[in-house]
Amino acid sequence: MLYYTHKGDLYKGREKIILSCIHMKKLSAIDWVALILVIIGGLNWGLVGLFEFNLVTSIFGENIVSRIIFVIVGLSALYLAIGAGSFSKKEVVSHEQA
Repeated sequence: MLYYTHKGDLYKGREKIILSCIHMKKLSAIDWVALILVIIGGLNWGLVGLFEFNLVTSIFGENIVSRIIFVIVGLSALYLAIGAGSFSKKEVVSHEQA
């Protein structure tokens, strides 16, 4: 049976339970830019697949600018794929009241 004391401590029987907070790793500016570019790229591929409409080429035309954008989106996806393991790292901080 779990119960709280008047101090706000949580106990299970006579054993005090230490409450923990899990903090996710904060994303850097490069992480955010890569994430946004991959989302935009994914939405563009969705438009291509569903409606045969390429938003990037319709905005910039079929030229070197479009190719550079596609390369940047691809590099962003590669960056996120390589760094995906570091995004899931968690830091556990224990709080125990005396």
